[in-house]
Amino acid sequence: MLNTMRDHQAARAELRGDCERCFGLCCVALPFAASADFAVDKAAGTPCRNLRDDHRCDIHARLRQKGFTGCTVYDCFGAGQQVSQVTFGGRDWRTGPPEQARRMFDVFPVVRQLHELLWYLTEALALPAARPIHAELRKALEKTEELTGGSPEELAALDVAAHRQEVNVLLLRTSELARAGTKGRRKDRRGADLMGARLKGADLRGASLRGAYLIAADLTGADLRGADLIGADLRDADLTDADLTGAFFLTQPQLNAARGSAGTRLPESVTRPGHWTAQV
Repeated sequence: MLNTMRDHQAARAELRGDCERCFGLCCVALPFAASADFAVDKAAGTPCRNLRDDHRCDIHARLRQKGFTGCTVYDCFGAGQQVSQVTFGGRDWRTGPPEQARRMFDVFPVVRQLHELLWYLTEALALPAARPIHAELRKALEKTEELTGGSPEELAALDVAAHRQEVNVLLLRTSELARAGTKGRRKDRRGADLMGARLKGADLRGASLRGAYLIAADLTGADLRGADLIGADLRDADLTDADLTGAFFLTQPQLNAARGSAGTRLPESVTRPGHWTAQV
């Protein structure tokens, strides 16, 4: 039960990737194509050429320089250690039978989606404005946690899209409650195509930017206080000196994909990316 700020912080800590407790699942289970984000093609279920026998990345400190920017903006929300240590009880895909490895690779993306929902639900419960629906949010959180504890067979058969839709209804209500108390115009830009948009200094307080395409948008000095950023595509967006104080449903992968500065103000749920040119 999440009742205190310490509870929320502890829950968030468990929903961050811990590579020390994972068997390099994201480096094996997921596919990627040669692009600006990845230097080579890799099929699902095939180990990345940079993955060592000890499940460490051979170029971890040089991923961007080596053309693997996509790896630096990925976060499993703790699904890697959950699948490695809980779902499969610490059994390594390298040493088990091939069918076990296949099951592990199939289950990992499912658990990753569930853990992302846990992140959103945990954040929703930390929002005082969402208090009217906290009971419903807790039920959804408990149900999602229960699903993550399923067997490999149960997880593989799970209709995660249907569960995601149920949770999304609550997250949308959370957004409406949270943004209702924000001063400003509270614009609804859900799913908007804002790629490359010139939004320097824009007043986006309390805006709904759910699923908005903000790729390479200029948000320098923009006011995003109290904005809903769930699913917003911030790849290469310029957040230099922007104010995201109180913005919610912003994840670390989204932020890692953007550009920012020491003057960018962030919500407590995320940390300043190490690759940003200026640091505090």
